[in-house]
Amino acid sequence: MAMKGNPGDNRTRSSVSLFIVVGLCAFFYILGAWQRSGFGKGDSIALEITRQTDCGIVPNLNYESHHSGQAGATVDDSEIETKVFQPCPAKYIDYTPCQDNKRAMKLPRDNMNYRERHCPTEKQKLHCLIPAPKGYVTPFPWPKSRDYVPYANAPYKSLTVEKAIQNWIQYEGNVFKFPGGGTQFPQGADAYIDQLASVIPIENGTVRTALDTGCGVASWGAYLWKRNVIAMSFAPRDNHQAQVQFALERGVPAIIGVLGTIKLPYPSRAFDMAHCSRCLIPWGGNDGMYMMEVDRVLRPGGYWVLSGPPINWKNNYESWKRPKEELQEEQRKIEDIAKQLCWEKKYEKGEIAIWRKGLNADSCPGRDDSQVTMCETTTNPDDVWYEKMEACVTPFPEAKVPDEVIAEELKVFPDRLNAIPPRVSSGSVRGVSVKTYLEDNKLWKKHVNAYKKIIPIIDSGRYRNIMDMNAGLGSFAAAIESPKLWVMNVVPTISDKNTLGVIYERGLIGIYHDWCEAFSTYPRTYDLIHSYGIFSLYKNKCDIEDILLEMDRILRPEGTVIFRDDVDVLIKVKKFVTGMRWNTKMIDHEDGPLVTEKVLVAVKQYWVVDENNSTSL
Repeated sequence: MAMKGNPGDNRTRSSVSLFIVVGLCAFFYILGAWQRSGFGKGDSIALEITRQTDCGIVPNLNYESHHSGQAGATVDDSEIETKVFQPCPAKYIDYTPCQDNKRAMKLPRDNMNYRERHCPTEKQKLHCLIPAPKGYVTPFPWPKSRDYVPYANAPYKSLTVEKAIQNWIQYEGNVFKFPGGGTQFPQGADAYIDQLASVIPIENGTVRTALDTGCGVASWGAYLWKRNVIAMSFAPRDNHQAQVQFALERGVPAIIGVLGTIKLPYPSRAFDMAHCSRCLIPWGGNDGMYMMEVDRVLRPGGYWVLSGPPINWKNNYESWKRPKEELQEEQRKIEDIAKQLCWEKKYEKGEIAIWRKGLNADSCPGRDDSQVTMCETTTNPDDVWYEKMEACVTPFPEAKVPDEVIAEELKVFPDRLNAIPPRVSSGSVRGVSVKTYLEDNKLWKKHVNAYKKIIPIIDSGRYRNIMDMNAGLGSFAAAIESPKLWVMNVVPTISDKNTLGVIYERGLIGIYHDWCEAFSTYPRTYDLIHSYGIFSLYKNKCDIEDILLEMDRILRPEGTVIFRDDVDVLIKVKKFVTGMRWNTKMIDHEDGPLVTEKVLVAVKQYWVVDENNSTSL
């Protein structure tokens, strides 16, 4: 009940009014941006309302009682010089700093080391803005984007020649068409997934998270989406150009990555299913190291699918143009390693084989432990950032009671999205309890509701590829969950809580990353970026400029960023991004102007290589 005569009431009402006005401005600006890039042209109503909504008269926020924690302090951001960032040369249109092909050619070829992350030194970093190619447009909305990508956004035709007979990709006029085929599924991804679903419980929510190794253009992941399965796909940046870029243009989660010498950037027991469709990974080599790494990230009871060589080698060795003795030995090694890992073969037909990982440590009584190298129990299986991959088997979690079935702790999706994750209920994540988890869920539902007032089109389909740079327990992604979008939940490697395992237990996907380095993706691959507390977290760790330039690199033209941080931090951020061709508005916290945490909404202007054209507020 409100108290009469409370001087804070007027301030609160003023804050709410400002909140609504800024929300309308942001909404109609983004609609205008939509038109500028070719998505939804001809919306004269939106243009008329934009003219009637004078966004220039929105007053500055009132910081007088809370800036720097001092009552009565005022903001003077004139002391922070605005640096204007220039466009990079045109040759950097598709620059991926940590997977640079020129640098890669000078690195060792053993175990794909040269295809792994090798980031530039401080002196080698670019301090300019990566341009978009001429003709760049906003991608089609999902599900049309699954099948069509504008040619101008990734103008590379090599795959249409390389994979012409395999139904991967076709060039038609000003678009690429993706028929849904693949090397191992010529009848289409749907028919292929139907075959897998005859063995694997794909349809009922038991399988929710999947890992696609060597994904190509990620058609497998694209067609899993309508079955409510979300796949984390990866492929190296190779000579075929733009495989991962095509995947992300289609609206499918993917990163540049490879099974090489370092561990995958995912926690243990993360995925319900892992998949390799002619991915050319030497599974039987290196003493089974790559299969052991898949085993680490596969949850108990999870499934591994291998299609293509060497499966069914007796009938295919001639068409594969490989000696049958070599293929036979390759399959023998795979079968032996699977037994060491306690994987039970559930299916083999044609060129597809499916194994299921054991449910617990008691599920493989026939294994000869004297022939198996177990990973050290003192080693944290989730400590993976730049850690060397080893040929050892990750132990099952210790059971609380005899014969405990670890796999059955997870609920089916979508029930698991807001259920208490096992890692939380067991107390295995330091500093996270059931109470704090529930409070976090409640808090982010409140924040996301506020975001939807600022940007009403946030879940309309305009934003498909979303990134949360500091995901915590994944509650932002859970609150915004929709069949129209997906969220890449990033857990910074310097976070004091390792929560990525919790995120996967909720049926979401994510990755470990250090924001002092570039992310493993192409430019212009995210529509919306959520940045909560990143600059406070990385204070004195690396340069704010480097992080913002990386955000600009991976954000689409006319994409949006939501910053949530302390007001002092956001003042500095605002100065930087003004010089990066971003339009910004600062907004009070939902609880009013006295809260020092604020929200800064930014929209990246539209501009392309060798031109100065841009959208303006």
